[in-house]
Amino acid sequence: MRDQKPPMSKGAVLALTCAAQFMVVLDIAIVNVALPSIQRDLDVGQSTLQWVVIAYGLLLGGFLMFGGRLADLIGRRRILVAGLAIFSSASLLAGLAGSAELLIAARGLQGFGAALIAPAALSILAVNFSEGQERNRALGIFGAVGGTSASIGVIASGLLTDGPGWRWVFFINIPIGVLLIGSAFVVLGGDHAQRRSGRFDAAGATTVTGGLLLLVYALNRGADHGWTSTSTLTLFAAAGLLLAAFVVVERRSQAPLVPGTALRHRSLVAANLSAFFTFGAFFSFIFLASLLMQQVLGYSPTKTGVSWLATSFTAFVASGLTGARLVAKVGVRALLVTGLTLLALAMLWLARVPADADYMSDLLPALLAAGVAIGLCAPSVQISALSGVAESSAGIASGLVETMREVGGAAGVAAVSTALVSRAGLAGFHAGFVMIAVVSGVGAVTAAVAFQRRAVSAHAPVVALEGIATEVFVPATPAALLEDAGRVS
Repeated sequence: MRDQKPPMSKGAVLALTCAAQFMVVLDIAIVNVALPSIQRDLDVGQSTLQWVVIAYGLLLGGFLMFGGRLADLIGRRRILVAGLAIFSSASLLAGLAGSAELLIAARGLQGFGAALIAPAALSILAVNFSEGQERNRALGIFGAVGGTSASIGVIASGLLTDGPGWRWVFFINIPIGVLLIGSAFVVLGGDHAQRRSGRFDAAGATTVTGGLLLLVYALNRGADHGWTSTSTLTLFAAAGLLLAAFVVVERRSQAPLVPGTALRHRSLVAANLSAFFTFGAFFSFIFLASLLMQQVLGYSPTKTGVSWLATSFTAFVASGLTGARLVAKVGVRALLVTGLTLLALAMLWLARVPADADYMSDLLPALLAAGVAIGLCAPSVQISALSGVAESSAGIASGLVETMREVGGAAGVAAVSTALVSRAGLAGFHAGFVMIAVVSGVGAVTAAVAFQRRAVSAHAPVVALEGIATEVFVPATPAALLEDAGRVS
């Protein structure tokens, strides 16, 4: 199925998709600073309060691949609009919630809507911009928005919570969502009714969604109830069984949710591994540093939010440069290794901050470095994930990399939460930052190994098997490796 050409400029398409991605990532973080106010107003217990955060990530991470496949089969504009409508309605429900139970349910519904929005937006961008420099520039801007959205969410959360109140962290989504729905009908062409396949892999969608839901839940539960508790181990086992069943179903399916050739697409596989480590480190950094500022340094919600401007600004600038110039010059492997190494160094810097840390000398250097790091990594991950992927499978490729982002983030936050409770006071924060540094370092090594130079001969075929374009790999000479290490063809 191919989408019709949009009647408006590509700039309008880019603005629409970036705004949609901004909403999705923003709401991962925007609620964090508001949690104490929510707890007071709704009389929520500490164990229940965490579900205001978990419910969103749980449904988002679980349904991303499902949303990506629906975008390929039903239509990217249809799924984007449906996701925006669900997300906006759920935001209204969350803002009006008078109980913790209703707020948590609304956050879950927000997550489901976001799981439709994210892969649809990324695949719309992919099919409307030609692969190469044009798409790289667009993904640089898209990555800049994604990379800065989480830190901007913390800023907005502080300002709104101290201003009109915590309910506005949800109400703010409603006018934006309505505007984006209207814009989608104007900016994007209609979806063709003809589907690429008459079948939908319901068994595959059910097993992978159930497996991912249980996996994300187990990661969050393990941090609170212990990694070796019976309930946590049972959840991990159930998730493993469902994901194993998914593999079996996919091998036998005539119209698989994830084509088998996707696993032989080196750039896509490497991008997913890098997404796991990159966002696992970055999201846990935002989580831990926000707590450090408020619980140890005594920052107000507004001061905490404003402190993140340094990360937001540098991330935006670095992302734009990455897509516009750096990917073409040095390749995604070098950028990912550099970015993740820089993030590891920033975390080691924070691992030695004192209880009376000064913002300018103790925090600012790490915040700036982390912004540059995510600015190098976020666009590189998305560019490599979509490199060589057939248009008909852009949705599932987008869903895969977005899924790894969310699963990585959940795993990272769960890991640093465990570090926090395992040691008292500032020592717990120091241990958490060291843990993030280790994750970043492992990610840098993984990127260096996973991304190898792909040399395609002048007549080497590029074919689409089950919807995923796979390129012929030929051995690279040592000289060529030195010249073009890490470049995505």
